[in-house]
Amino acid sequence: MNTPMSSSEPAVALENLRVAFGKVQVVDGVDLTLERGQALALIGESGSGKSVTLRAILRLFPEGRSRITGKILAAGKDVQALTKRQLADFRGGDVSMIFQEPLLAFDPVYTVGQQITEAIRRHEKISKDEARKRALALFERVRIPSPERRLDNYPHEMSGGMRQRAMIALALACRPQVLLADEPTTALDATVQIQVLLLLRELQRDLGLSIVIVTHDLGAAVEVADRIAVMYAGKIVETGTAHQVVLNPHHPYTIGLLRSRAEGALAKGSRLQTIPGSPPDLANRPSGCPFAPRCFLAEERCRREMPPVAAIAPGHQVACWRTEEASAAYRAGPTPVRAAEPVPA
Repeated sequence: MNTPMSSSEPAVALENLRVAFGKVQVVDGVDLTLERGQALALIGESGSGKSVTLRAILRLFPEGRSRITGKILAAGKDVQALTKRQLADFRGGDVSMIFQEPLLAFDPVYTVGQQITEAIRRHEKISKDEARKRALALFERVRIPSPERRLDNYPHEMSGGMRQRAMIALALACRPQVLLADEPTTALDATVQIQVLLLLRELQRDLGLSIVIVTHDLGAAVEVADRIAVMYAGKIVETGTAHQVVLNPHHPYTIGLLRSRAEGALAKGSRLQTIPGSPPDLANRPSGCPFAPRCFLAEERCRREMPPVAAIAPGHQVACWRTEEASAAYRAGPTPVRAAEPVPA
């Protein structure tokens, strides 16, 4: 049974979180806080370390093949200090996760209903009938049509959108305090994506959940999040409210993400801007700011020194040497974006 968090402590707090696989540092000194009852979107390109950060909160990586350092506090517990048995109770009970591909998350040889009732009975001492009733109520809550019949479906018998809703029901089965969502709309069509995002937002508000959602879709982030954290090469480069980050970005990478959206085009038929080059090879990290080789504002200092995190406004923090220039460039409107130096093919 999960223990309620104190009203004064955050739902999730990461301090200097580092995750390495062998010699490759995938997450590099992340500091992040999620307040109770809020939704935080973690955005960035593929390979930025978003999903690794999420999985580190649940300690899902094999200990012999990974190294996690720093402090992880979630649902009032020091995750790094949990024993294997405590960790088993913590996963699903205190903190739960919606995986990116529900077809892989569900066991194909058991019905969806069997898997949800088993998860409930693993954490609570209730009968199979009571657990099934709760599973049915969850299916109704996430708006699965014909919920009683759908409980007896195998995962492959459900559509992608239906499986994602069933995955949300599974994640909520044991009444967690924190919900982690790893790109929950990636495999869905646009109409279903909006439905799932609105459902997550509704559940977050109705149940008082604290949510961290990983996405590379800024539109999705704005729909569901109170705050946004922008991640690049394993580091958080900008954090703020959704309003601050989207309407007043101060990091060139955030600006590049915003300008690469269709909504950012000057007019119908305008050519979309892209960020030149690719994310760095994390096995051979560049010195200084990792975004410098792709940045249109980079100067020599950017290539030598990693900028510290600085407060731009209350609740709005950025790690960049040239925040004012970046903000001014964004306000001035789209201009041709070129890398500060040649980017390898």
